[in-house]
Amino acid sequence: MRILFVCMGNICRSPVVEAVARTRFARAGLDIEVDSAGTGNWHAGNAADPRSRASALARGYDLSAHRARQVTADDFAQFDKLLVMDRTNLRDLTRIAPGEGHDRIAMFLPWAGLADPHDLPDPYYGQAQDFDNVVTLAERGVDGLIERLGRPIKAQ
Repeated sequence: MRILFVCMGNICRSPVVEAVARTRFARAGLDIEVDSAGTGNWHAGNAADPRSRASALARGYDLSAHRARQVTADDFAQFDKLLVMDRTNLRDLTRIAPGEGHDRIAMFLPWAGLADPHDLPDPYYGQAQDFDNVVTLAERGVDGLIERLGRPIKAQ
């Protein structure tokens, strides 16, 4: 299975979710390839936001190798699921998806089994605690994906 996590610029939310998923899927013994991308290209090639890197690293997730990229047409063929962080990302990704790609797009948190919140809030214009909240929601969402896929999480 291959999952692409998508947000707006690929510097805050989706790289955090990607890192959390990579770590927690490995602990659960799941062979799932993950990546992340943004619907926009304005941060392409840039590292993750320093606030995202700091919040993630404080919880054990290293984003230092991440470089932002924009979703490409190939992503709709390469990934089994494209999980977006909010309704705006859903609208934007649905708009550019080829016909056969629409069934692969879903909201991350609801697809992971979380009803509230529906959107993973964008912390870009927020405070440090907003970035910490992204890590918390990423962990909850990824744990929901693991449960949905039927694998328990191994102790750290």
